[in-house]
Amino acid sequence: MIPKSVLKALNQQIQKELFSAYYYLSMATHFQSANLNGFAHWMRKQYEEETNHAMKIVDFLGERSGRVVLEAIEKPGGEFKTPLDVMKLVLEHEKKVTASINAVYELAVKEKDYPTQIMLEWFIKEQVEEERSAEDVINMLKMIGDAPAGLVMLDRQLASRGS
Repeated sequence: MIPKSVLKALNQQIQKELFSAYYYLSMATHFQSANLNGFAHWMRKQYEEETNHAMKIVDFLGERSGRVVLEAIEKPGGEFKTPLDVMKLVLEHEKKVTASINAVYELAVKEKDYPTQIMLEWFIKEQVEEERSAEDVINMLKMIGDAPAGLVMLDRQLASRGS
């Protein structure tokens, strides 16, 4: 049986993952309206990943007979500036998600909830990838600076993201 404290923390993590999806969808629509369709595509993929992350926890709780309690999702911001500013927000947000997952993992260790620890190891590895991906785009944007041709090239590159 899943400890009540871990169940509560996992339900909160579901909410955070769904907020992340909503946040990235907001960014995707921003980029779409700015005619940066590659950036919009990249953000839509982020949206899909975050939704899948939430479902992974929902499914895990179902396997362990844990009750999923869905809470309201906060409205995401919708006003963004430059692509670099947006990607910095992505990285900042991913670091918050990483801290949250790490806290749930620490709770699972404290509660000796081994199945949750094993499940969360996948998320911990995923967060390393999420942060690295955002950092890569940030670094490219910094190299591009104010060069419109570079931004167009990066936009095309981001359009090819598969998952």
